[in-house]
Amino acid sequence: MARGSRNRLKISGPILIAGGGIGGLAAALALAKRGFRSLVLEQAPEFKEVGAGIQLGPNSWRCLRALGVEPAVKQLAVFPKALIMRDGVSGEEVASIPLGDFEARFGAPYALIHRADLLNALLDAAKTSPLIALETSRQVKGFEDDGSKVSVVTVDGKRYQGPALIGADGLWSTIRAQLLGDGPPRVAGHITYRAVLPTSEVPEHLRHWDMVLWAGPKCHMVYYRLRGGELFNLVAVFHSNRYEEGWNSYGDPQELHERFEGTCADVKRMLKKIAEWRMWVLCDREPIQEWSKGRVTLLGDAAHPMLQYLAQGAGMSLEDSLCLARCLEEAESVEEAFLAYPQARYLRTGRVQLSARLYGEFYHADGVRRDLRNDYVKNLGYEGLAWIYDYAP
Repeated sequence: MARGSRNRLKISGPILIAGGGIGGLAAALALAKRGFRSLVLEQAPEFKEVGAGIQLGPNSWRCLRALGVEPAVKQLAVFPKALIMRDGVSGEEVASIPLGDFEARFGAPYALIHRADLLNALLDAAKTSPLIALETSRQVKGFEDDGSKVSVVTVDGKRYQGPALIGADGLWSTIRAQLLGDGPPRVAGHITYRAVLPTSEVPEHLRHWDMVLWAGPKCHMVYYRLRGGELFNLVAVFHSNRYEEGWNSYGDPQELHERFEGTCADVKRMLKKIAEWRMWVLCDREPIQEWSKGRVTLLGDAAHPMLQYLAQGAGMSLEDSLCLARCLEEAESVEEAFLAYPQARYLRTGRVQLSARLYGEFYHADGVRRDLRNDYVKNLGYEGLAWIYDYAP
């Protein structure tokens, strides 16, 4: 039963959460903060994040603070000195945003962290909570909502019941497919290659303590330090018609180098340092206004998948978790809470989804568009993204 003097909603049994990634664990922690029990069902044999680096803006950091994991994350994060954009063709510095007064302006820092480190910080906190139960190797196959409870069945035949179900099962959400039936995600026509490189292998003149983005024609590369500076995270993105469903395929280095043929020597030098890449086909969806029905709702990429160009996928999941928990605390029924939650979120998440698409074209501009972009970015500063960073849970 929910605890706390402010809770009007009294429910028995744990709220079921499908998916034990960043969003699912954040939801469990947010619910626990409000006195609600939860059961996290993760399909993999262990709680594990695929990928490497992740950027945490001030809005994300405030969420981590609210979830009680700020100290643990702070020990593992890197705090860059500046956000830098360079022209990937000429090599010139287009803009540099010093982060010295960034925290004073927004009340929270800009941080870089390994996805696995962030997940582990959330997981460690979840393990210490008596209100959170965790199970692995539990892939949810479907659910039934009878109006008083939700039952889920897993691929291995296990059955669970709870007062509500949160689908935090990502881009290819099984819960969304049954709940909304709106087909597969939209393929963006962009591909991401990711890899990590020991700092000792990075050319000395490129060993910045900055987050650096090199913008090129129909491509861009980002790199920054992780794990106290011992690693560099490299992300290379380019336009391609290639499509492979799912995540974590091996990339083709030859295709990568062909797509970056027109870039400057430093970009090519960094890309040649990597022998093995992991590949993701980028997908998103059109923004929607409602992603709840009855006692079932969606969270994070299951609700509003977005392209990576604003580095806000994880941030929106963290924000979702705190908003959802607050809606449950303030409502008189699960159904009421699950109606209020997307209404509180859809304009913001939709704006990020559509803005991320725009920034993808912005980074990959060529010709006159490239010149206009460079002129625009020189005067942008971080106030251009204050609408994202000023958000407080």
